[in-house]
Amino acid sequence: QVQLVESGGGMVQAGGSLRLSCAASGRTFSRYVMGWFRQAPGKEREFVAAISWISTTYYAESVKGRFTTSRDNAKNTVYLQLNSLKPEDTAVYYCAAARVLVTTAAGYDYWGQGTQVTVSS
Repeated sequence: QVQLVESGGGMVQAGGSLRLSCAASGRTFSRYVMGWFRQAPGKEREFVAAISWISTTYYAESVKGRFTTSRDNAKNTVYLQLNSLKPEDTAVYYCAAARVLVTTAAGYDYWGQGTQVTVSS
């Protein structure tokens, strides 16, 4: 099994930046696709970004050009750089691990507990 823990969330002004980290332990991290999802109160869990073990990336249209995901397999860590943040980006952000690169939550086998990102106007 894989254990995931997110960190780096916080409160920033609109236009600001945050860098989220997701540290993994357990099984071999480099063999998993890592995804980022977010969920705001009253809304469904939303795909944000994903990165394969060879660093192929996919992004939701709403975050393209603003967010960047990367991974350091040697450190068993994946990152999500959030730039040009908007109030609508406010949500709990989750990292997750999957066997293949997918954009649906059902495709992910392991989940972190989430980290809160709040963007003020």
